[in-house]
Amino acid sequence: MIETADQARDWITALPEGDSVAMDRLELLVALLTEENKRQNLVAAASLASVWQRHIADSAQLLAHVPCDESSPWLDLGTGAGFPGLVIAALRPECEVIMVESRGRRAEWLERARIAMGLKRARLVGSRLQQVETIEVQVISARAFAPLDRLLTLSARFSTNDTLWLLPKGRSALQELELIRGWQHMFHVEQSLTDAEAGVIVGKIARKKGKNW
Repeated sequence: MIETADQARDWITALPEGDSVAMDRLELLVALLTEENKRQNLVAAASLASVWQRHIADSAQLLAHVPCDESSPWLDLGTGAGFPGLVIAALRPECEVIMVESRGRRAEWLERARIAMGLKRARLVGSRLQQVETIEVQVISARAFAPLDRLLTLSARFSTNDTLWLLPKGRSALQELELIRGWQHMFHVEQSLTDAEAGVIVGKIARKKGKNW
């Protein structure tokens, strides 16, 4: 279990993507986040003391499920403070990461952070998900965006039978998975590396019964 900032840094640098350039990008992200959090509540202030494990490593752990050549385009829904979207883009800058964030001030900050971090393949879509143009993607991620059933209803149009869904769900992961109905899915829950009581829903969907999306 990753419990300290040093453990988080060590774990990330052990990743194939965790070179010195990537770590510099992540250090910059932490600095930008800390400064912006004085102006708007991007994350809970108390969580900044454990930002490397609570936010950076918590986002980076999703990469363990996705081979590099199968991660683009990556659609991140409700990116908020940049998690996991900016972290994924920092570690895999060659990957097209599409970050969707409808809240204006957060979207503006995400764009400033993206530019400052030199993430040329990442892009921000500053609108509600319902207004985003339908494209087929390889990966869909969402961290605290919506309950699972509603998330699937809103987002299935971006998915193919091969799209991998990576959904950090905290302590509600198993419960949400048990409650979804009407979806042909191959989801399971993986233990989070940063929280002993949290899980990540991982898997794919085929189609909603009786409907075409």
